[in-house]
Amino acid sequence: MMTEQYQNWLASALQWSRQAGEMIKQARQASAFVRDYKADHELVTTTDVAVDEYLCAEIARTYGDHIILSEESSPSLVLNDLPKGTPVWVIDPIDGTVNYAHGHLHVAVSIAVYLNGERVVGVVNAPFLGECYWATKDGGAFCNDRSLAVSGNTNLRNALVATGFPYQKQALTPIIERVSRILHACQDIRRNGSAALDLCWVASGRIDAYFETVKPWDMAAGALIAEEAGARVGRYAPTQNKLPDAIDGESLLVTTPELFMALALLLRREV
Repeated sequence: MMTEQYQNWLASALQWSRQAGEMIKQARQASAFVRDYKADHELVTTTDVAVDEYLCAEIARTYGDHIILSEESSPSLVLNDLPKGTPVWVIDPIDGTVNYAHGHLHVAVSIAVYLNGERVVGVVNAPFLGECYWATKDGGAFCNDRSLAVSGNTNLRNALVATGFPYQKQALTPIIERVSRILHACQDIRRNGSAALDLCWVASGRIDAYFETVKPWDMAAGALIAEEAGARVGRYAPTQNKLPDAIDGESLLVTTPELFMALALLLRREV
């Protein structure tokens, strides 16, 4: 029964992510969006808001008793006291807003379902790349219906690692120190501007590892997709958040299984 339920939620998420992707493409093609800024100079566009309104309306119409955790409309939702069995839709209307506003391709709609302490459905649709990633718990991970698997890299020196940087500039110093350690120990580093897609790229074998502190809506779908493709999902440092573990993006580390401990030790090492 639960598998059938996951499939129903997945079908909805896929449909909505594709419609949202069309909205995103059309708005940029027509230059029909306005830029604004939130705290810490975080960019938001009118397209972020429009897609959020669309997704929230569809979820509410289809699953009226479900909860929504959204970057734009409900970022402060408290989840720890939810009644058991309450599905939570964790959505990011545009992951990679800076990329979107500057005409870059690494832009994605991220939709996940969290239930009883677990990530159970994840969809990440990248409309400008023509790639839609998806997974259900224990059901494998896919991109455009092609099965995904992590790279299988076991050698830290050969590892290609992705990360990102926060809007809070005062938080940059320890991150730059970690980046330096990665650059000295690994093959190279990538900063693509979309956490959701970085996680999907671990799933697809395009990169071997990803680390960053992000929000629940940045990682909930992508972490499930990576995990279902064979990645190890964990942390390189203890979390200070009160979020449920499965959607807490603090000190997130996602890698091929053999690289996890070596990277965790490298990232947490005192300078």
